[in-house]
Amino acid sequence: MSTVAAQASSAAGGGLSDVASSEASLRRFLHGLPGVDAVGLEARAATLGTRSIKTTAKAYAIDLAISMIDLTTLEGADTVGKVRALCTKGRNPDPTDQTTPRVAAICVYPDMVATAKAALNGTDIQVASVATAFPAGRASLPVKLADTADAVAAGADEIDMVIDRGAFLSGHYLSVFEEITAVKEACKRPDGTAAHLKVIFETGELQTYDNVRRASWLAMLADADFIKTSTGKVAVNATPPVTLLMLEAVRDFKEQTGVQVGVKPAGGIKTTKDAMKYLVMVNETLGDDWLSPHWFRFGASSLLNDLLMQRQKLTTGRYSGPDYVTVD
Repeated sequence: MSTVAAQASSAAGGGLSDVASSEASLRRFLHGLPGVDAVGLEARAATLGTRSIKTTAKAYAIDLAISMIDLTTLEGADTVGKVRALCTKGRNPDPTDQTTPRVAAICVYPDMVATAKAALNGTDIQVASVATAFPAGRASLPVKLADTADAVAAGADEIDMVIDRGAFLSGHYLSVFEEITAVKEACKRPDGTAAHLKVIFETGELQTYDNVRRASWLAMLADADFIKTSTGKVAVNATPPVTLLMLEAVRDFKEQTGVQVGVKPAGGIKTTKDAMKYLVMVNETLGDDWLSPHWFRFGASSLLNDLLMQRQKLTTGRYSGPDYVTVD
């Protein structure tokens, strides 16, 4: 058992069932987690970033990265046509090479879920929808739950919610916990199945690594299926140290509970080289169990084009350039 998992077990009295029974117990648990060694964390992230992937392994890694992408359009000017075009690209990222993997999901606003669902009919590509007043999260809980329920009713397979950063930074941890659990409940369908819930921290606004660790444990205690760094709508989004910290958190959570949780870095990951660094980080921290779209995603639509160009280079020996891939 890792140091964090061991201390978490001790702080929780050997179990986690009563951690969120009150504000005081939840605060005691979260603040009982060991502090993050910022220098050590950043040094390890930098070291992992120097690892290289070559030849056959690189080809495999590129295909794996493509299969992990949540291809996203979240703009006020989104149209039905744009969403359908994005779905077409997700189904067939490189029309010149039918061996190219499909992406993991198409992520849209709730009002575009039905359009995406219809466009992806017959595929295993998931439809993800941002809800809970994305990206700011500034809405009442009933509004957030209605937003979630509408997306699920329209066919969303996954919900990406944002936490109330103001409540979290004010130390109102139980309020954030209860909001996550309520949204998780709203993800349920009448047939008993449920959309998977990704919980977005907006780590660029959480101020400290200790807060990222606390937010990670808080969301996992609230039964999140994935923890996600960012909305992609602020100045600082996914970074290697923050993602490494979240990977370590899900590792420690599984050691303590046996429950596996996914991780999604989002925003600012634009090149194949970047993606390879993150895959190395996942492999070195969590192993093969997480090297799957079921457990790791990239929220990075612009990344796909670079992956496709690098894939074409490996396949044909020629670098085709950006004009040979579609513009999102």
